[in-house]
Amino acid sequence: MATTPTLDIEAIFGENTFGLTEMKNRLPKSAYKSLVGTIERGERINADVADAVAMAMKEWAMEKGATHYTHWFQPLTGSTAEKHDSFITPNKGGGAVTEFSGKELIQGEPDASSFPSGGLRQTFEARGYTAWDPTSPAFIVENPHGSYLAIPTAFASWTGEALDNKTQLLRSMDALSKQAVRALRVMGHKDVNKVTATVGDEQEYFVIDSELYQQRLDLQMTGRTLFGAKPPRGQEMDDHYFGSIPSRVLSYMMAVEKELYRLGIPVKTRHNEVAPSQYEIAPLFESANVAVDHQLLTMITLRRFASRFGLTILMHEKPFAGVNGSGKHNNWSMGTDTGLNLLEPTDEPHEEARFQFFCAAVIRAVYKHQDLLRLAAATAGNDHRLGANEAPPAIMSIFLGSQLTDVFEQLAGKGEATSSKSAGTMKLGADVLPTLPRHSGDRNRTSPFAFTGNKFEFRALGSSQSPSMSNTILNTIVAESLDEMTTLLEERRASKSKKATIAGIESVVQDVINECGAILFDGDGYSPEWPIEAEKRGLLNLKTTVDAIERMGKHGNPELFERYAVMTVPEVVSRQEVMFEQYFMTINIEAETTERMARTMLFPAGSRYLADLAATLDSGDEVGLSFPGIKETAEELSQVLTDLRAAIVELSKQNRELGGDEVHDKAYHMRDNVIPAMNAVREAADRLEVLVPRDEWPLPTYQEILFDKEA
Repeated sequence: MATTPTLDIEAIFGENTFGLTEMKNRLPKSAYKSLVGTIERGERINADVADAVAMAMKEWAMEKGATHYTHWFQPLTGSTAEKHDSFITPNKGGGAVTEFSGKELIQGEPDASSFPSGGLRQTFEARGYTAWDPTSPAFIVENPHGSYLAIPTAFASWTGEALDNKTQLLRSMDALSKQAVRALRVMGHKDVNKVTATVGDEQEYFVIDSELYQQRLDLQMTGRTLFGAKPPRGQEMDDHYFGSIPSRVLSYMMAVEKELYRLGIPVKTRHNEVAPSQYEIAPLFESANVAVDHQLLTMITLRRFASRFGLTILMHEKPFAGVNGSGKHNNWSMGTDTGLNLLEPTDEPHEEARFQFFCAAVIRAVYKHQDLLRLAAATAGNDHRLGANEAPPAIMSIFLGSQLTDVFEQLAGKGEATSSKSAGTMKLGADVLPTLPRHSGDRNRTSPFAFTGNKFEFRALGSSQSPSMSNTILNTIVAESLDEMTTLLEERRASKSKKATIAGIESVVQDVINECGAILFDGDGYSPEWPIEAEKRGLLNLKTTVDAIERMGKHGNPELFERYAVMTVPEVVSRQEVMFEQYFMTINIEAETTERMARTMLFPAGSRYLADLAATLDSGDEVGLSFPGIKETAEELSQVLTDLRAAIVELSKQNRELGGDEVHDKAYHMRDNVIPAMNAVREAADRLEVLVPRDEWPLPTYQEILFDKEA
């Protein structure tokens, strides 16, 4: 009888990561102490320490079978990039030695000319630099034929502008820490020297059979199905959600998780999601920059391991029409170097002035910068999700739950809170079942920004996105709120006594809630009344990605990022330009693929079937038989083909008419003209699919992709 192999998670966790334990075992004490100071307190690293780290890192990597190293970075493509260099250096005797210096560890020089820069660099200006991020551990990437060392880095141009997503994230973490420490010092917490943004990103994704994926040009080119009639059954029965995981998918998940454990990524949960063939993986909290690195590594690993099981992973926000799309819930909080979670209340939050202050800072930040938070979730793919009764609406709002809502209402009205609603317990009625502790408030799945116990969950982020920009924005806007609220606190407290400080906090929080309370909404974000109510409250409803991108370079947003040294004004403008370009290119590729598939695959399939029907009618005429049903079907099919042909012609016209020379104009043309033309082609093609016999339809159907798989 076969036995199930055991997996010692504790033994393998982090074994392919050059973390603190490995550093402590291999580095001189002085070098290790200095490096810990860099990681934990942000102290600048010196060249001698870098040399020691490089030598130890190379020896460790080569013991793991690595022959090359790469500076692993995050260009503005939203994914990762790497250029591999060998440890080998030829010697005079015709042999070779392995070398890796502190200089090579600290700085690399990939070509920067072909990465998006949003106008910061011209194509002929090719020099770019990568800079080691010592706060994010290096790791080993294994391959059946060897392995290599990956070193997380930032990426900048020769002139010093950030050309990546990591640099701005690290800057925003510094800005948040500075303002949070300042606020805590005013409150009397003199022992706090650093506050770290902490993040945990839940990742939703679809798993489909690779053979079916290879038969769908749309999935290969765009990541989503551009055609597909709704099957008789979708997700209506709600039986996939948290259901038993199919055997092949579970085996795949286990292999992925083992690899993630070895990379030191603390994945915690796995389960079926709402839509058929949809799943989720979620980690524990880590510091924001490490969490982002690990989230990107998780996406890479999910894709890389799928082929071993004959599977393909889809991370597009809406790969299938008519069923739920995929998001990436970004759980965000703040922690001190003394062990405090600044967003974790006790059972009596009305007594916690510090929590009230930091929670109010988040409320103020979201209210003041709704456009930036919406921007953080702005992609062409995510436009299919937001507000579609499967994801939060495009209107930004905050859900606090009944207990905290009551506390802040007390503060807004009276300037102080004197009570907290009790959480209580819950009995289920059967003697054998335990009494359960009940949380102080329910959850609200329609809220884009919800408090969930000890953190805020930003639920609008798209599944394919890097979480770097969203956390850069969160860190920056909360830093601004803490800055301005701390200044008010310093002005309003009558003395430095604890009592006076608490009174000052209550005064500041009262003003924040009275000014920004319109952002608080505990109701149904899917209801048709909410957009009307939101408009009355003065909240923004930026329905499309283009609407959100347009605001990035206006309304004081560039100046905000520059004021807190997160991005310069040119860097902000460059990001806006890149986002417009990515939106345009995404829709353009989808439109070209739609036209090609409709012209060369779907219309011909319908025409062949119409010819078969016509031949049957002709043969009936020859022998004096009438086929009224076939005739009606042929007439219906002919009309659908006529509609499809007209839609293809219109789409072709819009594809050629790009809307102007500027990428902004092209993006608007895609939204206003090309997308409606694509939708018209799809509508006709999906009508055609339900008329043409299955054995003559050239594409795998939704039923086959989503349902025809082993249990």
